[in-house]
Amino acid sequence: MFNSKIQTRAKGKMRKKWQLFRATDFQSLMYPNFIISKILGIFPYKINALTFEISKPCYIMSTVIICIFCVFYLLFIHRITISEMFSSGNIPITRTFENFCFLTLDGFIAIVTYILSKPRMHLLQTILNISSKLSTESYKKLSRWIHIKDIFGVIILVEQEYMYFNKVQIFEKNYWTALFIAIVMYLILLEFQMNMLHVNCICVLKACFKKINDDLIHKHTLTINHEKLPISNLICHMSKNQFFLEELKSLMKQYLILTKTVQMLNRIFSLQLLAIVTLSFIEITIELYFYLVRWQGEVLITFDKYFLDVFLTSMIYYIIKVIFIVWACETGKNEIQKISTIIYDVHNSTRDKQIKNEVIFLE
Repeated sequence: MFNSKIQTRAKGKMRKKWQLFRATDFQSLMYPNFIISKILGIFPYKINALTFEISKPCYIMSTVIICIFCVFYLLFIHRITISEMFSSGNIPITRTFENFCFLTLDGFIAIVTYILSKPRMHLLQTILNISSKLSTESYKKLSRWIHIKDIFGVIILVEQEYMYFNKVQIFEKNYWTALFIAIVMYLILLEFQMNMLHVNCICVLKACFKKINDDLIHKHTLTINHEKLPISNLICHMSKNQFFLEELKSLMKQYLILTKTVQMLNRIFSLQLLAIVTLSFIEITIELYFYLVRWQGEVLITFDKYFLDVFLTSMIYYIIKVIFIVWACETGKNEIQKISTIIYDVHNSTRDKQIKNEVIFLE
């Protein structure tokens, strides 16, 4: 009886822990991304007692999926090259080039994602440990943005692709068509999930840098106020400065760990981001070529229902995807650079030589 009550309470806490838009830690914050990634076979991990570990069944499933993809990739490239997949048999070379680039670059992202599974697990473990210092309120603020982006982004993406394949009748209606559509949908969702994972990690690290900056400003303000006290409070003033010095060293250690984590993040996601940006540029260029400007002796600009339904949604998707990457990297960089200004203010305003020496080391 007593054990059943404990289990009921534990389950209730778990249900509360995983509430949408009310994250309390790194796991609940990343829960939608982790679940969708696990369905796609790109999250071969299990979380035991706040520790990421490789799950053998999930890792085997991920291996099987990537092997199946490689086989079908070769088949599709062969069929695209000889134009047998298409009903007319005379598909423009530009469209064939687009399909080739899409399968190649998104396939590259899938393979790199599989190869970097273990380094990515270490990255997630590091961010989980670092972000444990964030407050519950910080997690809730992050979850309102991250959960909406991850969940509704997938829904909108699936709807957009359904609308695209429903309107664009360029394939024969056979099993190759169904298989091609399934592969395309899988690659698009995989690319989206890796892009969102990268953005989410940057947002969490940015919040950690912001916490360090806020703590440094708060503790420095307290120290400055104590320096203004009369000489009779000199002992108290010295003890406060010593306390600030110890806190400063602790913040320095956290800052160094965060900078190393940012470097790890850049190493793990650099190839995937390069492929995502390159593919976005190719897709935008080719879509503009086909649906805005068609050379038929002169420039012919067409705006029709197809343009509104397919072209605009496609352009918006690729542009927003690139904007997400740029925004996350830029705001994260700005938060990191703020510490230089704060350190400069600390150095100029304090009279304690020990604090000045520590600050100079940070600069």
